[in-house]
Amino acid sequence: MSTISEAAPSAAPKPADVAAATDAAAPREGDNRPFAFRHFSVEVLKDALRQMHLIRRFEEGAEESYTRGLIHGTMHLSIGQEASAVGTCLALTDTDQITSTHRGHGHCIAKGAEVGKMFAEFFGKETGYCRGRGGSMHIADVSKGNLGANGIVGGGLPIAVGAALSMKMQKRRDVVISFFGDGANNEGAFHEALNMASIWKLPVVFVCENNKYGMSVSTERSTAVKNVADRAVAYSMPGVIVDGNSLSDVAEASVAAIERARAGEGPTLIECKTYRHRGHSKSDRNRYRTKEEIDDWIAKDPIGRFEAEMLEYGLVDAEGIEAIRADVEREIADGVEFARNSPSPDVSDATRFVYTA
Repeated sequence: MSTISEAAPSAAPKPADVAAATDAAAPREGDNRPFAFRHFSVEVLKDALRQMHLIRRFEEGAEESYTRGLIHGTMHLSIGQEASAVGTCLALTDTDQITSTHRGHGHCIAKGAEVGKMFAEFFGKETGYCRGRGGSMHIADVSKGNLGANGIVGGGLPIAVGAALSMKMQKRRDVVISFFGDGANNEGAFHEALNMASIWKLPVVFVCENNKYGMSVSTERSTAVKNVADRAVAYSMPGVIVDGNSLSDVAEASVAAIERARAGEGPTLIECKTYRHRGHSKSDRNRYRTKEEIDDWIAKDPIGRFEAEMLEYGLVDAEGIEAIRADVEREIADGVEFARNSPSPDVSDATRFVYTA
C-alpha cells in the first residue's frame, strides 16, 4: 500500500463489536502476515471470504436472470471489485452509514443486505428493498446504514457529507463511507463534497473504486492527474492509494481512515485500483478494451487471491472453501426462488410512494 499523504494515527477506541472481532487476532511479535490477518479474527476473515463469494454469485445470478428474461432494463456489475466493497466495510457497524453508486450491489451486500430482497427488487416485486420501484441502481436499507445506491454519477458524495454533518452535530461516533467511481472524480459534486468535508472536519471516508474506465473512457484520457488520490492534497486530507484487489490492503487503509474520522480528525480519500471484468453495463459491447487487458486483470481476481492467502496462513482448508461456496449457492438459489414467488406490485398502486411538494 502506498500513500500520497499520511494521516496521524488515532488512539480512538473501536466500537465494541469491532473490537471483539479484532481482539481475537491481536498482533503477535514477529507476525509478518498482511494487515487483515493480524487485525481481524479468523471468523471475521472467513465471513469476509463468504461475502466476496456472495457478491460474485449474486451478480452472476442477476446476469443469468437477465439473460433468461426475468429481469428487464439494464444493470452495472462489479464482478472483479469484491475486495474493495468487503475490505472497506469490515470495520463498520450497523450505525455507520454508506452511500453507493450505480455499480453498488457489492456495497449493499457488504453492508448486510439480504440477497433475497435484492433479487426481489431486481425482479420488480413488492418484497424488494424499494418494493420493486427502484431496481438495480436504487437499493437502500437504512436499518443497516445503507443510505442507498445512486444512478447519478457522483450523486452519493454530497449526501454522504450531509449525513456526516448530521453525525457530527449529534456528537455521534459513527462514520460515513462514500463509494464512487473514477468517473465521478471529474464531477463538481466531488470537489464540493471534499472541500466541505475538510472545512468542517466531518467523519466521512471517500472511497474511489478506480476500475480504469468511466463508461468507455479511460482515466488516462479523462483525468489530468495520474491518481485520483492526488487530488486529496488540494483539500488538506490524506490521500491513500491501495491495490483494490487485495482485501487486506483495502482493509488497512479503511481501518486507519475510519479511526481517524471517529477521532474527529476529518475525512480521508482512498483510491482502490481495481477492474470490472464485465462491461460498463449490459448494453456495453466492450470494444474499447482488449481481450489481453481483461484476461490480465481476471488473473488478478480478488477472490482467488484471498482464498490463496487464507490457505497459505492455515485459516481455512480446501474443504472449508468448498463449504463456503456451497452455502453461498444455497443462499443464492433461495434468493432467486423468493423473488420469483413474491407478489408483483398492483397496478392500482402505481403512484404509491411518489410524492409532490
